[in-house]
Amino acid sequence: MMYNALMFSEHIPAPHWIATPFALQNLAEELTRWPRLAVDTESNGLHAYRERVCLIQFSTPEADYLVDPLALEDLSPLALVFANPKIEKVFHAAEYDLLGLKRDFGFQVVNLFDTMQSARILGYPQVGLDALLGQKFGLKVDKRFQKANWGQRPLPADLMNYARLDTHYLLALRDLLEAELQKRDLFLLARDDFSLLAQPEEPRNGRAMLWQRAARQYHLTPRQRTILSALAQAREELAHRYDRPVFKIIRDDLLVELACQSPHDKRGLFNAGLTSRQVEYFGAELLQAIHKGREMTIVQMPPAVQPDPLFSNRLRALGAWRKKIARKMGVDSDVVLPRRYLEGLAQNPPHDLAALAEMMRLSPWRFHRFGEEILSVLGVGR
Repeated sequence: MMYNALMFSEHIPAPHWIATPFALQNLAEELTRWPRLAVDTESNGLHAYRERVCLIQFSTPEADYLVDPLALEDLSPLALVFANPKIEKVFHAAEYDLLGLKRDFGFQVVNLFDTMQSARILGYPQVGLDALLGQKFGLKVDKRFQKANWGQRPLPADLMNYARLDTHYLLALRDLLEAELQKRDLFLLARDDFSLLAQPEEPRNGRAMLWQRAARQYHLTPRQRTILSALAQAREELAHRYDRPVFKIIRDDLLVELACQSPHDKRGLFNAGLTSRQVEYFGAELLQAIHKGREMTIVQMPPAVQPDPLFSNRLRALGAWRKKIARKMGVDSDVVLPRRYLEGLAQNPPHDLAALAEMMRLSPWRFHRFGEEILSVLGVGR
């Protein structure tokens, strides 16, 4: 792959802004000309209750493109690009992007290359895009905009430039990393991991049962945990109303403090640690939730699940084994055996090599390299 010299120049042409159906259709046709594309997304998870993809960046060896999903009702022309197995899509840390593209637009991405996972397999101590661009190309990435609100419109020029640089150098970085993977006979492992990344696991809802986790962590009384459950529900409703992330309404630790102190008035909210702005905007609803929690039926804790001792033993054995192999390879332990395999094998150990091959069908490199060792660790005969 040849790259335009301007890719490494300080005078990079401005990115193309795609915000009309006509421009999007033309872009989709242009992208299909290339065997390889760099892709990234920007979302507003730090600034909205329900996160959504606010920008999709593409780079070819000739140009950079910024697609505005907020201005386009129909992004279906891009579906064929993402699903085309003849076009490789190059991401850095693809998992988050893939979840957003599937959640918001139903896009299924096939044939991808992940530069971060490649760097992890190669044992790079720093695998962030800024670190890799600095090491490979001597570039410095401006980090000022990492927490920017990508949902704002019009998007300022400095944000547009920052966004395009996330993909502008990605194709060149991809080629350098692939050459290293090939040289060290690790490309097949990387290809397996790219296939795994293309089937991302759905994220768990970590805040739904906040009161359950906090009740155990802080040893809350039954009444305190009931108040906390009412406060957590009120926070969700406030976050939805103001279209803000829940942590920008009130942090988890402050919510627990309110449940413990159970104040009766706004002065009590101040004493618990809330700011004057929080009290002004949210105080009435929070006090109402506290009152509700005092009066409602005690919420019951689900019984603690006792792990199967055989599962725990297998999990520890596999964990110790993969740490040992990781040290030899100079990589993180999950490069040797990803979590989805670690837990799956511990929960449902295969009875022979053929069963293990089926369980690891998406990672044949690991099966051929470590299959017999894994069976030995699990105490399974061939």
